[in-house]
Amino acid sequence: MASQLSFTGFAWKNLWRRRLRTLLTLCGISLAIGAFVALVGFSRSFESEWLRLYSSSGTDIAVVEKNFLNTSLDESLLPRLRAVPVVAQADPMIFNLMDLTPEVNAIIFGWLEDSYEFDSLTFISGSRFHKGKPEIILGELLARNLNKAVGDQVQMQGSTYTVTGIFRGGTALEAGAVIMPLDQVQQLSSLQGKVSGFHVRLRPAPAGEPADKYLKRAQAQIEAALPGLNAQLATERAANNQFVTLAHAVTWGTSSIALLMGILGIANTMAMSVFERTREIGILRAIGWKAGRVVLLIQTEAVVLGFAGGILGIGVGWGSLNILHHLPQTNSFVSTSLTPLHLIESLAISILSGLVAGAYPAWRGAHLSPVEALRHD
Repeated sequence: MASQLSFTGFAWKNLWRRRLRTLLTLCGISLAIGAFVALVGFSRSFESEWLRLYSSSGTDIAVVEKNFLNTSLDESLLPRLRAVPVVAQADPMIFNLMDLTPEVNAIIFGWLEDSYEFDSLTFISGSRFHKGKPEIILGELLARNLNKAVGDQVQMQGSTYTVTGIFRGGTALEAGAVIMPLDQVQQLSSLQGKVSGFHVRLRPAPAGEPADKYLKRAQAQIEAALPGLNAQLATERAANNQFVTLAHAVTWGTSSIALLMGILGIANTMAMSVFERTREIGILRAIGWKAGRVVLLIQTEAVVLGFAGGILGIGVGWGSLNILHHLPQTNSFVSTSLTPLHLIESLAISILSGLVAGAYPAWRGAHLSPVEALRHD
């Protein structure tokens, strides 16, 4: 009898005696947390691939507009950038997303034919494109998806381009990308004389100067030489380009909706629990339970649901990432590994969801009049 009247006994009894409702609530919150785990994992993998794109090519700084989510610069600024003392190499580039077939789209990179960024590529077959000619090179994954080889042709927005090379890149983004002459992308996009930005490889830091201090000095020199432009560190640019920003926005928007549905599920379960246990809560209050203890009881039940749903949700999210990892459209840049920070975030959000969902039912239960509650049928 004592165990049944204990704090944990009451909490467990309530969750266990409505097993189907508890199970459905767990399914709801686990799907919500699973969506969070999968979507955040996907967007962070995407961001990581952009960072690898810069690091593999040796790019230290990206020069863009102040409003760098949709940047467009004059290509004529290149000589002034190359004249900055700390700059070893600087090249203009364009990137965009384009449909190649109704089923396949790809990131399009526009480079100079002698860009230093070619250093990170290994040609499996063929060779580089030539300036002024309608030629392209394809990442090995994209070439396989399109079933294209060197010498084949690819249609893009009504124009025909010849494949001159198939390459293996340093990142998954390059493996699924098209790289073509800068002037051809400008013509295709009606952006003659315009570029998305400039990628910069710096000279080695002087002996004795810390790397972070050298990078800040380099940023200041570049921005002084090109007033009105922003010299972004590669790490910052990877986190803030338009594709990553869009991925993060979609991730948090979709996750928020899913989490709201999970919170409503827990709130409904706890509200029904309080209603069904009105008489029981009245008895507890009559035998000396304080309002705070009733609140703690109901919130404990809600947190248990949130925590259990979070554990299940991590499993659901990990399984979803595994599915994405094996899909041909996403397998190249989706990681199935979950960082400790990601796991802690997921559990924290699931527990917080339980606390939020249980707040009103707990308040209502604590404010039931013992006399009125004992009269409840």
